[in-house]
Amino acid sequence: MLLLPGSLLTPGLGCGGGGVTASPEPHCSCDPRQPKAAAAAAAPAMGNMPSAVKHCLSYQHLLREHLGVGDPVAGALEPAQVTQLSGFPEYVKIVEVGPRDGLQNEKVIVPTDIKIEFINQLSKTGLSVIEVTSFVSSKWVPQMADQTEVMKGIYQYPGVRYPVLTLQGFHHAIAAGATEVSVFGAASESFSKKNINCSIEESMERFEAVVKSARHMNVPVRGYVSCALGCPYEGQIAPEKVAEVSKQLYSMGCYEISLGDTIGVGTPGSMKRMLESVMKEIPISALAVHCHDTYGQALANILTALQMGINVVDSAVSGLGGCPYAKGASGNVATEDLIYMLNGIGLNTGVNLYKVMEAGNFICRAINKTTNSKVAQASFGV
Repeated sequence: MLLLPGSLLTPGLGCGGGGVTASPEPHCSCDPRQPKAAAAAAAPAMGNMPSAVKHCLSYQHLLREHLGVGDPVAGALEPAQVTQLSGFPEYVKIVEVGPRDGLQNEKVIVPTDIKIEFINQLSKTGLSVIEVTSFVSSKWVPQMADQTEVMKGIYQYPGVRYPVLTLQGFHHAIAAGATEVSVFGAASESFSKKNINCSIEESMERFEAVVKSARHMNVPVRGYVSCALGCPYEGQIAPEKVAEVSKQLYSMGCYEISLGDTIGVGTPGSMKRMLESVMKEIPISALAVHCHDTYGQALANILTALQMGINVVDSAVSGLGGCPYAKGASGNVATEDLIYMLNGIGLNTGVNLYKVMEAGNFICRAINKTTNSKVAQASFGV
């Protein structure tokens, strides 16, 4: 049985530590077929793993389910069986928002070359959409002041889309090489005024101008609706209000609407009620969910959305993120945890979990933070 790649056994995300070289022998340390020398070499590597992973059957299950190697595990369902039994979509598109939403609130400015390397690493994971930066005022979001340098500095891999957030910086974004943009609205009047300094009605007028310009240049536009499950200023938000704002964005030409639980207060029940309302106005194929994990409900809320037919989910590697206008809001759902869950129920994402973990390890070290991903914490023994 293969050991986890060495870079994934490095103890302590964001705080250094040496790696452990993976063994080429396809046996675990307690397999009688394994040579003694190989078993001895494996011992220190296994010592860096949590106890659940050390157990042969558990570890074999991990490899089988998430890396696609190892022996079959008793009781494990094939992906097709899981899809058929549970009615989930066969494929889930993950929109990685770590480089933009994840980093925008970091108080210490992340060097441009670190951002570029981070995005380039994510581009090698199989992710098809990576939101890279925001073309907004550096006065309000200083972390995004290097938007042009980042956009021009990344290598744009074939088959990967690199949208950017924009409002009044559309032409600036296009000049820098952006081929897709996003606009960021809200279902809360108070949040809209705090976040983009205008009412919902005024924001729609501004967005319409962006979408019109984008349409003339054949540039796709994605729409965000924040506070879809609650607002830090107004509390609960009526599902009908979320549906109304979403319908306006979709009607003006946004190809996809991402519904955001900005402060992470949603539950499966409120997610279901909100989606039922929005789905009366917009095709489910044009919807996505964007969940923060403040109350630990993000994966449960995403699972609810998947069961209702949603197949696009936003996430951020290492659970990066927050919201400057939403006190106490924690980061986005961790991409690693999302992939682990989706793999476990047999849903295809096309994304390599271990490469995502490596990208998460890189950025956490760079900004001196511990990952918020439970999967990464368990794998690294954090």
